[in-house]
Amino acid sequence: MKTSILALTLLAATTGSPALLAADAENGRTLYRGYCTQCHGLEGDGFGVNAPDMEVAPKDHTETAEMQARSDADLFKAIKQGGKAVDKSVLMPNWDANMSDDEIRDLVAYLRVLSNTGAK
Repeated sequence: MKTSILALTLLAATTGSPALLAADAENGRTLYRGYCTQCHGLEGDGFGVNAPDMEVAPKDHTETAEMQARSDADLFKAIKQGGKAVDKSVLMPNWDANMSDDEIRDLVAYLRVLSNTGAK
């Protein structure tokens, strides 16, 4: 995991993504475990404990192609303002009252590690 985080940091540095340069993917992992796993699962595959009871399946954050299609700004907005803000499921809550913008950036950095995608 630490190798992936280092690779992400190096990728951000070489692609010039300032939003993720300061992001802490390891902190994002901790936040993911606390806020996201109930729906998205411990592995980020969309099979959390709440998933069977949901009308809309949670996003699989390990699906590289799908996650590559999402910009960091889209992911940030979905986390901060909820799924409805990005024309996704209304079941995805907004987390702006629970996480700071820096923490949301950390979470986006961790999503990039989970999905093996670089900063976009």
